[in-house]
Amino acid sequence: MSRILVAFYSRAEENYVNGELRMLPVGNTEIAAGIIQKLTDADIFKIEQAEPYDTSYNECIAQAQTDAKRNARPALKRIPETLDSYDVIYLGYPNYWSTMPMAVFTFLEHFDISGKIIRPFCTHEGSGLGRSIADIKKLCPSAMVKEGLAIRGSRAGQSQSEITKWIAEE
Repeated sequence: MSRILVAFYSRAEENYVNGELRMLPVGNTEIAAGIIQKLTDADIFKIEQAEPYDTSYNECIAQAQTDAKRNARPALKRIPETLDSYDVIYLGYPNYWSTMPMAVFTFLEHFDISGKIIRPFCTHEGSGLGRSIADIKKLCPSAMVKEGLAIRGSRAGQSQSEITKWIAEE
C-alpha cells in the first residue's frame, strides 16, 4: 500500500469569495486538504511561510505578485526532514497569479521528488489551475504529475463528492 502525504499551502483571514472580501477562519485549500486527508487516510503537512503575507487580502495579493515577479523562494516556517517514505503527494494551493504561491515552489525545490506521484489540487475563484501544472512538471521533471483538480474556493466545504470522484480516477 502506498504511503500518502497531503502537503498544502492555505490562507485564512481576509479572502475574495463570491465577488466580495470575507474573513475566513480556515483557508479554502486547508478545507479541501482536510477532505482529501480523511478520504485517503494520508499524513498531512501545512506549508507555511516563515514571514506570512499580510492578513489584508489586497496587501496579500500585492506581496504575492511581487514575490512572483521576483521569482522569490520565501523561507518556510518548518519543513519535513524527508519525503522518502511517500509514494503519492497530494499538493494543494490557492491559485496566486496563475500558479502556486512561491512558498510551494520553495517546498518542491527542497526535495528530490523523482519517481513520486504528484496529484495537484488548487482553490480559486474563477482562474482554475492556471499554469501551475506546467510549473510543477518543470520543477519536478522526474515525478509523475497527474491531472489536477481545480476547486472553486467558495465551494471548498461542499466539494467532497467532486474530490471523491477525482481521487477515484487515479
